[in-house]
Amino acid sequence: MISSDLWQANQDLIIACLEHPFVQGIAQGTLPRNCFAFYVGQDAFFLRSFARAYSIAAAKTPDWEGFQLFHSLANGVLEELQLHQNYAQIWEINLQTIQPGVATRRYTEFLLATAWSRDIGAIAAAMTPCMRLYAFLGQKLAQPEIPNHQYTDWIKTYSGDEFEQLTQQLEDLTNRYSVDESQAHTIYRYGMLCEQEFFQSAWEQNKP
Repeated sequence: MISSDLWQANQDLIIACLEHPFVQGIAQGTLPRNCFAFYVGQDAFFLRSFARAYSIAAAKTPDWEGFQLFHSLANGVLEELQLHQNYAQIWEINLQTIQPGVATRRYTEFLLATAWSRDIGAIAAAMTPCMRLYAFLGQKLAQPEIPNHQYTDWIKTYSGDEFEQLTQQLEDLTNRYSVDESQAHTIYRYGMLCEQEFFQSAWEQNKP
């Protein structure tokens, strides 16, 4: 399966993300609130582009089953955005006025450019790193049990069965439509690098 090969080929970046101080701060509940607040705004901006990329992919899909799956995944993003809206209300973050940072802009432009200009297999390969990485992080942070602190809801969301199911659906689409393995590896790794930079940009908000 190409999705498994892609995941195994990027273990260095995956472990780097797991061990990143931003992610470990979420795990321990010690992440500075300003870092998480910045992340919530940036991720909300990112997810809107992510949903658009799913919609473009759906329009390009040649078969009805794939069309339905991409739309189902887009609906999953809308539910994920609700989590960010809840955080925004609690912490008084105006998601409508968020300006994307460099890492966010780089990631969203990559996703949308891929969605508009490439085939279905390439689009799925570009989007899979985000979903699989977050499922992996959520499941790791939930072991041996989900902690009880200010970031509990984040861990619950990404460790849950519903998010894992959506992730598997996207990986199935990657397996179904990817025909150029070299292209898929290049695109997937760039997406994973964008994930690492995304966490780093949020972590840097705590620097004086």
